[in-house]
Amino acid sequence: MAEVEEYSPEDRAEASDLSGNSTSSPPSPFGDGGGRGSTRTGMLKDQGSLNSRIFFSTERELDLYELEELCDAVGWSRRPLRKVRKAIQHSFLVVSMWEQRGARRRLIGFSRATSDHAFNATIWDVVVHPDFQGRGLGKALIKHVIKKLRSEDISNITLFADPQV
Repeated sequence: MAEVEEYSPEDRAEASDLSGNSTSSPPSPFGDGGGRGSTRTGMLKDQGSLNSRIFFSTERELDLYELEELCDAVGWSRRPLRKVRKAIQHSFLVVSMWEQRGARRRLIGFSRATSDHAFNATIWDVVVHPDFQGRGLGKALIKHVIKKLRSEDISNITLFADPQV
C-alpha cells in the first residue's frame, strides 16, 4: 500500500529549502529509501480546491501520450516517443505528479534523474503544467526528487535546465 502525506503550509515553507539539509522538518515518507522502481506515492492537498488531491509517484509505467501533452502545454518541442520511453527506462529515478479529482487522474508534473549509482545524479525534464504553476509544486517536486536521491546515498546532485527557467 502506498504511503500518503497531507501537504500543509509548513511543507510549502520547507519546499523553499532545496538543499535537503533542513533540521526543522519532521521525517518524510518520501525519503525513506523506497529506492529505484519503488511505487510509493505521496499526497499533497491542493490549496486551490477542496476536492482535489495532488500525488507524487515513482511508478515508471506512464502513458507517454499524456506526458507528451504535458510537455506540449509548457511549449517544449516534441521528442520521439521511443526515445522518451528509453530515457525513462534508463533513468535512475522517475517522479510524476498527479491531480486526483474524484475518479479522474491527470498528469500535472514530471521529472527524472540519471545517476552513476554511487556519487552523482543529474535531474532532467522538470515540468509542471501551467495551470498548476505558481503554487510551489515545482519546488515540492524538486525537493521530493532530491530527498529520494539522498536516500540512495547520492551526495552530488545537479540540475539540467534551460537558463531562462
